[in-house]
Amino acid sequence: MTQFKLWIDDMREPPENEPKYTFDNSGWLWCRSTKEAITAIRMYDRSFNAETILIDLDHDSGTYQDEGGDYINILNWLEASGMVDTGYFFHIHSMNPVGVQNMRAIIEHNGWREVK
Repeated sequence: MTQFKLWIDDMREPPENEPKYTFDNSGWLWCRSTKEAITAIRMYDRSFNAETILIDLDHDSGTYQDEGGDYINILNWLEASGMVDTGYFFHIHSMNPVGVQNMRAIIEHNGWREVK
């Protein structure tokens, strides 16, 4: 099974030192802004419908705040779009406890799968 891995963080690099900026399933695609992540999700969803996508995200967007706000907005957008299906998995790696709670509430409310 092909898995697309999306790492969303303004500062921390993806784990495992895997190649970044790739769609060939050898590593993570690193998005630093909410707008960039939404574009990547749209592109992936159209190209590889029914495949597995892991979205590993931080909460605070730091210097990328002006490019779509904090990363919780990605979950808000996914909820409004209705595009999440059984192939989506989520992991939150934020150090912001309130942000984690708020993001987890969206994931749980929608019945999405969080991997810890």
